[in-house]
Amino acid sequence: MSAIVHIVGAGLAGLSAATILAEQGHSIRIYEANPVAGGRVRTWYDARLEREIDNGNHLVLSGNTSVARYLDRIGGAHLMETADTASFAFADLGDDTGWTVRMSDGFLPWWVLSPTLRIPTTPPNDNLAGFALVGAAADQTVSEAIHDRGPLWKRFWEPLTLAVLNTTPERGSARLLWAAMRETFALGGQKCRPMFAPKGLGSALVEPALRYLKEQRVHLRTRSALKAIEPGSNRVRFLHFADGQRAEVFPEDRVVLALPPTRLSVVMPDQDLPKDDAGILNAHFVLKDPSLAKDLPPVTGLVNTMTHWAFVRGDVISLTISAADRLGLMEADPEELAPKLWDETRRGLGIPDARYAAWRINKERRATIDQSPAENSKRPDAKTAFTNLFLAGDATNTGLPATIEGAIRSGEVAARLAAT
Repeated sequence: MSAIVHIVGAGLAGLSAATILAEQGHSIRIYEANPVAGGRVRTWYDARLEREIDNGNHLVLSGNTSVARYLDRIGGAHLMETADTASFAFADLGDDTGWTVRMSDGFLPWWVLSPTLRIPTTPPNDNLAGFALVGAAADQTVSEAIHDRGPLWKRFWEPLTLAVLNTTPERGSARLLWAAMRETFALGGQKCRPMFAPKGLGSALVEPALRYLKEQRVHLRTRSALKAIEPGSNRVRFLHFADGQRAEVFPEDRVVLALPPTRLSVVMPDQDLPKDDAGILNAHFVLKDPSLAKDLPPVTGLVNTMTHWAFVRGDVISLTISAADRLGLMEADPEELAPKLWDETRRGLGIPDARYAAWRINKERRATIDQSPAENSKRPDAKTAFTNLFLAGDATNTGLPATIEGAIRSGEVAARLAAT
């Protein structure tokens, strides 16, 4: 019998590892607790909206090299559209101003010298504050590393921290923020061009991977929640599932657990894992008049509002509120919250006093790990005490924040270890 790699978890981390190992010719079995694959990246038809939507909004950038390799591998690159320039629209409801940041492509940030390209009311020298992140200590937060509280703080550092770390600058790890910037913003506009999935992120990142794995005759078993691992000596011998089934792990086999901390702690209770209770609130609105969205930017950052980012796809405007648990919005009544979110978004995007045809609010209570310095230090390495067991997932110690890029890269690391 040929060796098998057992992959538990069919989110992006598990799919990343599986597609790499399948490409190399390994025999693979995938187990997923949910009825469908994708983890926190899913696209589905919402009957209330009568539209296909993503469960959450994620900003992918052209500098996300692991995402690019993954798309090439699964044949999904054509399903993502990359913007021609690194342009980001913003609106500040505090003073009813709007602007667009346009980054120059080269390594040198010439764009900060131009008043029409950089953030308004911010002199060029203010942008040097970001260099404080480079040498930030492991226990420093973003607010501790960057001391300047001028206009750039509210209009750049705070929105960026919320978007990348899903927490506030007062809590978020400075090192993690720099890790994301090092591969994108620090390399110029060419690495910061937004990438969008016109048909949904699940359609671009999950469905092509499943088709690829099916072509490689990889078996995916859904509704299979891992209940326990049975060790023997220094390796895993059996995988026990909640439905009573078990999988024997032979000496030549390998196991990759691509699970979030809450589920990983069930089978590895001795691990001191980071909390994964950082929430995100997403709201989706279908416009009554689709023409109102025709000239809107695909993504707009909102300042001095409850909403942080507004994404436009067709006649649907989707909102993201990061760190919603920290901001006290996870317990808000959706019926009361929806019109408030719509009113501020409508004003920020410059939409006339129009109503929406339908709305939906989704609350992801475990969207990411807590990306504070203390919890970041608990992220486990891909290698474990068992010689045949490896970990994947955006909560592992990738050196990156818990993002799509981090999840896919963790799968690359786990695949490399499982293949040796």
